[in-house]
Amino acid sequence: MKRRPSAVAVLKLKWALASTALTTIHKTKPGPPGLGPRVTGTLYGHRKGHVQLAFQDGPKSGPAFLIELATPTAGLVREMASGLVRIALECDRPRPNDDDEKPRRLVDEPTWRTYCNGRKRGFASRRDCGPSDWKVFKAVEMVSMGAGVLPGLDGPGSGEVMYMRAGFERVVGSKDSEAYYMINPDLKSGGPELSIYLLRV
Repeated sequence: MKRRPSAVAVLKLKWALASTALTTIHKTKPGPPGLGPRVTGTLYGHRKGHVQLAFQDGPKSGPAFLIELATPTAGLVREMASGLVRIALECDRPRPNDDDEKPRRLVDEPTWRTYCNGRKRGFASRRDCGPSDWKVFKAVEMVSMGAGVLPGLDGPGSGEVMYMRAGFERVVGSKDSEAYYMINPDLKSGGPELSIYLLRV
């Protein structure tokens, strides 16, 4: 397919089509092992660092999806304060002649182009869960929904960690598209204030 002259217009069209397709799918459609229709999502990071995004099947399980965004933590906090936030993570499909490329689950893709509310925000990279991440997950294990600040978990001088944690409804569109809608019972508008889309194009 030929690209349109306006990359922003193409992105907006992709989001509109993906959102429409995903919201019409039965929300209990089974997905790949590791994540069910309801997941725990956590965004966290040092005040002067970058945001980490993790999805867990349950608050005590290891993250099935953990990436580091190029978005600064302070920048995402400002976006969240402004209202509705939509994060799109986009990666490329393997080329047909890539014989060495084994089929991967969408959540196992290593690199993503990141968009926040229609603006490109660099790249995100999948990574393994390390000791510092486990300290965060342990500290917020009993938090079902909320945001706050954790003291330096790696000792004095390590800096505070900001976090936001909530339940998400996972909607599987296909092997190349998933959406995560934050479950917020207090939201007056009736819709999620944070949506995260994973797209393989």
